[in-house]
Amino acid sequence: MSQWKQIQQLDIKFLEQVDYFYDDTFPMEARQVLANWIEGQDWEEATNHESMATVLFNNLLIQLDRQCLQEPNFLLRHNLKRITQQLQMKYKNNPVQVAVIISSCLREERRIIALASVQEQGPLEKSMQNSEAFERQKNLDKRVAVIRSSVQMMDQAVKYLEDMQADFDFRYKTLQSRDPIERSSKVMQQEVALLQEILNCLDFKRKEILSKMGDVIKEINDMMSTQLNLELMDWKRRQQIACIGGPVLTGMDQLQNWFTLTAQSLFQIKRQLDKLGELIHKVTYESDPIPLQIPQMEEQVKFLIYHLIKSSFVVEKQPCMPTNPQKPLIIKTQVQFTTKVRLLVKLPEVDYQLKVKTTFDKDPPPGKVNRQFFILTQNTKVMDVEESSNGCLCVEFRHLQLKEKKFSGTKGNEGPLTVTEELHSLSFEAEFCLQGMTIDLATCSLPLVVISNVSQIPAGWASVMWYNLLTDEPENLSFFSNPTRATWSQLSEVLSWQFSSFAGRGLNKEQLSMLGEKLLGQQPAHNDCQVSWSKFCKENIPGKPFSFWIWLDSILDLIKKHLLPVWIDGNIMGFVSKETERALLRDRESGTFLLRFSESHLGGITFTWVEQADNGEAKFISVEPYTKNRLSALPFADIIRDYKVIADGIVPENPLKLLYPDIPKDEAFGKHYNSQQSKVFPYFPMSLIPISTLPTITNMTPPSCSSPEPPMSPGMFDALSQSLSPFEMAVISSP
Repeated sequence: MSQWKQIQQLDIKFLEQVDYFYDDTFPMEARQVLANWIEGQDWEEATNHESMATVLFNNLLIQLDRQCLQEPNFLLRHNLKRITQQLQMKYKNNPVQVAVIISSCLREERRIIALASVQEQGPLEKSMQNSEAFERQKNLDKRVAVIRSSVQMMDQAVKYLEDMQADFDFRYKTLQSRDPIERSSKVMQQEVALLQEILNCLDFKRKEILSKMGDVIKEINDMMSTQLNLELMDWKRRQQIACIGGPVLTGMDQLQNWFTLTAQSLFQIKRQLDKLGELIHKVTYESDPIPLQIPQMEEQVKFLIYHLIKSSFVVEKQPCMPTNPQKPLIIKTQVQFTTKVRLLVKLPEVDYQLKVKTTFDKDPPPGKVNRQFFILTQNTKVMDVEESSNGCLCVEFRHLQLKEKKFSGTKGNEGPLTVTEELHSLSFEAEFCLQGMTIDLATCSLPLVVISNVSQIPAGWASVMWYNLLTDEPENLSFFSNPTRATWSQLSEVLSWQFSSFAGRGLNKEQLSMLGEKLLGQQPAHNDCQVSWSKFCKENIPGKPFSFWIWLDSILDLIKKHLLPVWIDGNIMGFVSKETERALLRDRESGTFLLRFSESHLGGITFTWVEQADNGEAKFISVEPYTKNRLSALPFADIIRDYKVIADGIVPENPLKLLYPDIPKDEAFGKHYNSQQSKVFPYFPMSLIPISTLPTITNMTPPSCSSPEPPMSPGMFDALSQSLSPFEMAVISSP
């Protein structure tokens, strides 16, 4: 089943997440009509090769044109033509961006499918997707709508007050224009009494409006402090979690709607207060409530507007290199990175010549800073209206680059922190002017890790994960001077996210339990155990030359590059100890095998099968782990299909029959076999066959019977040497 068909079968709560990341940058209609073709292209690879991205982009436009010609529905045909034109105009000078967007969409789809297949969510994910949060947001929707309605009704009340005052003013001036002799007449006295009655009513209405305004201002103040600000903090926290592989970030448009409606209400109240202030220039009297109460109300409204606008300036997309879209917040010097800032308040009166300036490490942490950087490219840009974001004001910096400042004297990292533990920040500033108010806007990115070599990415990503898991402080740049410990319950959930977001399938309880045991040793229960930063990332695993995280990251890399389809299908048990492996296979039929990741090699996968002897004794045979060097030459599914064992001169045979527990090998892996055989006559077709030579029974030392990778007889080596080039022989013979 195609990935897009799997998406369409998901529950509505997951479909809403899919709906979020398909917008005008790449419309869902294009994904729908080209589903199979899109999934058949290597968009991930194209993100790093402009020529490949250009070819794919041109082919994408060709495919859309074909669909337009074949589409019988007039409306859909019209939409496809429009989409084709928009994509061509938007990306003709930057085809790599299309590859980045589509690759990201496909990756998010896989993550959501994986999330939907996991029956139990972790505690952090549950806290972000519970019904209580949904009810809280519904309540805020209603509250903002009620406030907006109340403010609009006050507009009518102010207009009524204006009309009443105009009537009073007209009567009063008419009375004043009368002959003084007539003022003592009975008619005149009646008119004076009526005028006094109107004035009393006017006074009552002024007090009533001011009272209602005061109530609405208090309600807005309470709503902002108890709900709106908390929702903004919650969104920022969810953004942190999304950055490290958690649930896709949603709610930006909803947040903007709350901010915009609240701002509209406040500015409307400000205008109403201005209007009331004008009224007293025409009519005022002793104990007039307007001059007594308005100054304080104006200050309150300005205060609320100031804080609302200041807090509406947010980083929508955290800094990220296009070459590593799944790992934001890691920046390599002299490599382009992008980021995006948004103003959540959308007002038609706002002049969008709002200039945003970005600064690197504006407020460095106290104490010695080992390295200093500056922005190499243009760091100022004007905000503009973005139609795909409901017309909000935003600015995207697409071509930022960092360069390290060079100092004479000592070089290198002299402080207690490593390069990937140093945290930096990107600050944004702008000046907002509207209706006589000037507000200085400022915000900053989440802490960044700056590297100078791609080999530092794994350690840098560990820092990004650890920080954003354990703190919601946006600017704690000294965090790693004394890093907080994590519980295994927290850490295991984030580790599972790495597999669901990078490899399309998260980890189950059994896999996480094995990882917990590897990191923490035998424990009655791992969930509440504390894990230190050093143990996770810096200290080597006992007896191994690498840390726990580096080992796990190498497995993620292996899956992503060589095992992805097999991993997504759930055919790799992966994280299982040797003891558990033998316990699982002991009573199984001969030829039953399972796949697990090597604990002794970085980025290695092995398989073990069981053979039942006549005396009832189970024998377990494992091959030396296959690493990326081997898997680059031969797909893993083909290795499973073609694997042979030579023992005691017996004709080679494939010992792998059933994938644990009892799935026929071809049923489990058949769809991933590479069945394309070369048919270049007059030559016979050639294929590479992985072969192991099993030691004789007398030389075997139970329980381990692993063989070299892949060992072959001298005769087989000679035969292959005659058929393959020296380069091909080097590939299959390299350790």
